[in-house]
Amino acid sequence: MSTRPRRRWQRWVALAALLALALLGKGYWNATRDPIVRTATVAVAGWPAGQRPLKILLLSDTHVAGPDMPPERLARIVDELNRLKPDLVLIAGDLVSEKRLATHIYTAAEVVAPLGKLRAPLGVVVSPGNHDHWFEPDALRGALEKQGLRVLRNEAVKLGPLIIGGVDDDFSGHDDVPKTLGAMGALGQGVPLIVSHSPDIVPDVNRPVAAIFAGHTHCGQIRLPLFGAISYVSRYGDRFACGDISDGDQRLFVGAGLGTSLAPLRYLTPPDVWLVTLGPSAKR
Repeated sequence: MSTRPRRRWQRWVALAALLALALLGKGYWNATRDPIVRTATVAVAGWPAGQRPLKILLLSDTHVAGPDMPPERLARIVDELNRLKPDLVLIAGDLVSEKRLATHIYTAAEVVAPLGKLRAPLGVVVSPGNHDHWFEPDALRGALEKQGLRVLRNEAVKLGPLIIGGVDDDFSGHDDVPKTLGAMGALGQGVPLIVSHSPDIVPDVNRPVAAIFAGHTHCGQIRLPLFGAISYVSRYGDRFACGDISDGDQRLFVGAGLGTSLAPLRYLTPPDVWLVTLGPSAKR
């Protein structure tokens, strides 16, 4: 091979390497952006008379791990979210990440500490995710409760006019929707909500609730032009992929999450949270 063709080939290799680095850099930048705050309103039939509307903040998939989501970054995000002044915060699982490309794995206490700074009059409710069960579920629950956060594993709690059912993780086989619904029913009258890490529990919820809040899908995390998402990690494909969804009688919100799984990259799926206002139906 002459010198000139060899140099041309080397230039093409160098250009390809630069493009690959630029693509990876853009994916990492996407993953570490501040979350988009998405908003919606849900009109609730039978809203309690005299009760003002309530703002529900959904965050999910914080996936605390280096390099993209150290506790310090999550703490900064929490400070910003507190400015939204939510009445209730729902966390739809996967607090931690043990992804192979992680540069640091944090302790349960370190993972949870920033979440203890969340402020909401009705409190913070957490439903575990599959990564939480694969990590240290008892240590995470202990750390959460020490910070004053309530963990629901197929359980329910009444907070103000709201009855919140927390379904444990479906992906790892810990969910029990009938038990959760039974616990909600035992609490009497109230506006029913469900928080679950995976939205795949929706077909098993056999009666309408005001709203279901979930995460897990990351809205695909890596979506490619023309091809779409590599995976939503759901047995229902893209049925519960992302966003504000109406599925039969159910209204659900599926967040893209804050952190990442497998690789610290995002394409066409920015981090987000949902701020959903619940209130009375319009008068006729």
